[in-house]
Amino acid sequence: MSASLSGGVEQMLRQVTPGRYDAYEALLRALATPGQGQIWMLLWHGQAGAPDAQYGNMEVDGYGYAPCVTSAQELSASGWNRSYEVVDGIDVARALYPDHFGLWLNPHAPGGGVGIPWPDLRRIATGLERQPAGPLRLAEPAIEIPQFYALLAQNAHRTPAVRSLRRAWVQPALGAPYLAIGLDVYDTSPPAVDSVRAMMQQSIGAVPDGLPVSTVAMSDEYDPVALWMRASARPFYDREAHAPAPAQAPAAGYGYPPAHGAY
Repeated sequence: MSASLSGGVEQMLRQVTPGRYDAYEALLRALATPGQGQIWMLLWHGQAGAPDAQYGNMEVDGYGYAPCVTSAQELSASGWNRSYEVVDGIDVARALYPDHFGLWLNPHAPGGGVGIPWPDLRRIATGLERQPAGPLRLAEPAIEIPQFYALLAQNAHRTPAVRSLRRAWVQPALGAPYLAIGLDVYDTSPPAVDSVRAMMQQSIGAVPDGLPVSTVAMSDEYDPVALWMRASARPFYDREAHAPAPAQAPAAGYGYPPAHGAY
C-alpha cells in the first residue's frame, strides 16, 4: 500500500488535540473512507484471515479498545512482534462497536495515541452524518414548550403503537443543540411506523420556529441518546402508567469516556 493512502488517517491524527473536535471529526471521516482509511490491526492471537484470529485489547477509564497502528512505519516503531492485518477502518468499526469496543490508534506514540470510543465507531459504521458528533452533553430540556408536549402526548394516546415518550436536550460536540424525543413502541411493522410518523407530523406544528427536533428509537441499544433516556429520563407520556412523570437529574457525556480518555 502506498504512503499516500495511509497519509489521510495519519495526517488527520496529527491534528487531533484535546478540544479540537473539528480535527477529530476529520479523523473519523478519514477512517470512514473505504480504501483510504486503512489501519494495521494488531493480532494478539492467530494469523490474518484465520478463523481464530483475535484483535488485541486494552482498557482505558473502564472502556475496552482494540489497538492498531496507522502505517507500516508505525508498526515498526511500535515494536509489535506478533501478527497483524491491514483492514479498512469502516470494516473494523462495524466489527467492534456491537461489542461496545472502541479503537485506539498508535498507543505506542508519544502522548499515548488517540482513542475512538465505540459510539463514534458506530457513527463510522452507519454514516457520520446520521448521528450527532460526540461526546454529547445530555440533560432534561429546560425550554418550556408545554403546548407541544401536551399535543404530542394527546396524539400518542391516539396512536396504539406508542408505549411511551421521553425527551432529552442534546448538545453535540459540533453543531447546534436540539430536542430529542424518545419513541418507545409496541410494534415496528410498516403500518405502525407510519402511524408514529404521522403522530410526529401532527404534533410538530406546536414547536416554536427555529427549534430543531429529532426522534430516537428507544429500542436502539447502541444509540447514546436512547441509552441516556432509558437511564436518566422518566417518560412524559406513558400509556401503561396513565400519567406523566417528572424527570430524574440530568447527566452528561453518556456513552463516552472522560474527554482525556479519547481525545
